Amino acid sequence: MSDELKIRRCNHGDEAALSLVGQATFLETFAGILDGDAIVTHCAKAHSIQQYHAWLENPDYALWVAEIAPGGAPVGYMVVSPPDLPMPTTPGDLELKRIYLLGKLQGSGLGRRLVTAAVSHASDVEADRLLLGVYAGNQKAVSFYQRMGFTQLGSRKFNVGGKDYDDNIFGMLVGTTAQSS
Repeated sequence: MSDELKIRRCNHGDEAALSLVGQATFLETFAGILDGDAIVTHCAKAHSIQQYHAWLENPDYALWVAEIAPGGAPVGYMVVSPPDLPMPTTPGDLELKRIYLLGKLQGSGLGRRLVTAAVSHASDVEADRLLLGVYAGNQKAVSFYQRMGFTQLGSRKFNVGGKDYDDNIFGMLVGTTAQSS
């Protein structure tokens, strides 16, 4: 299946595909956890075409899309950005702000390939750490990040629809340092 799955750096014009896969994967991940109206409201803003357009315009952001052949339908994506986390960070830190795959592709190795691309990007831009936040109740994702070499550094509250949810903050050292924190 890996021959059918391609990861590529996003360009202008990818906004609609990113919005679609962003909304689809957020819904798939959080349906049954978050209130449905809260998901719709959150996605309308956080996964709008305009949001992805703004990130693609910002040179501090790097975005990738995962596509499946034939036809190149978007099945996952990733955003790496300056950190926006409630913890001390340095100019050498980057945040893996979003990384999502459709459920049918989880376990395919595509998530590992996306994280590897993020770590490679962080190393290329000489970042010191790669940080991320993950819903604490998503044990499958938490275990995946731990297997990839991330360690827990803290926690935060993530508000959707007026309700707070617990996120873990993970990080790993990159670049010339060891691949763990």
